[in-house]
Amino acid sequence: MAEVKLAIIYYSSTGTNYQLAKWAEEAGKEAGAEVRVAKAPELAPPEAIDSNPAWREHVDATKDVPEATSDDIEWADAIIFSSPTRFGNVAAQMKQFLDMQGGLWGSGKTINKVVSGMSSASNPHGGQEATVLSLYTSMMHWGAIIVPPGYTNQALFGAGGNPYGTSVTQGEDGKMVEDVEAAVKHQAQRTIEVAASVKAGK
Repeated sequence: MAEVKLAIIYYSSTGTNYQLAKWAEEAGKEAGAEVRVAKAPELAPPEAIDSNPAWREHVDATKDVPEATSDDIEWADAIIFSSPTRFGNVAAQMKQFLDMQGGLWGSGKTINKVVSGMSSASNPHGGQEATVLSLYTSMMHWGAIIVPPGYTNQALFGAGGNPYGTSVTQGEDGKMVEDVEAAVKHQAQRTIEVAASVKAGK
């Protein structure tokens, strides 16, 4: 199988999507991929971050995680995006990162990138599916190859059954409600398998 370069690009304010990204990283490395994890640059002012102790704690804890750049997109054969929902869409930090890739898109460098998406929300019907679908709309403009998990593994059902991309509910205590680790890892492995096939086909 062709070695796949996997970029995992996430945005996380209090840590949920960071954890999803870390599980995807574990699965990617286990599958033999070369993996980069990077965060969408923060847009919120320090005052907003400081107003939420969990947000400040997470920002400080992940200060050494590199910020995502266009180089990560160009380098990657496959990309997994993970973002919390903001009114049924990706977070502004992730949206700005995507919007800044016009140069790559214009030069054809997003074509046939193999992509998959994950999300979270504070309640089960708070936009988790819509967030992944809105991400995929951008990916269609990129000419990317979208790889949803569908129902290709039993782990998806235990994680809530989102066929578009693994999603999770963050409870009031800040912890994940559903057990999604296995679903995330399956989604990452599936993304890598498809990317390897695409790469070999070239």
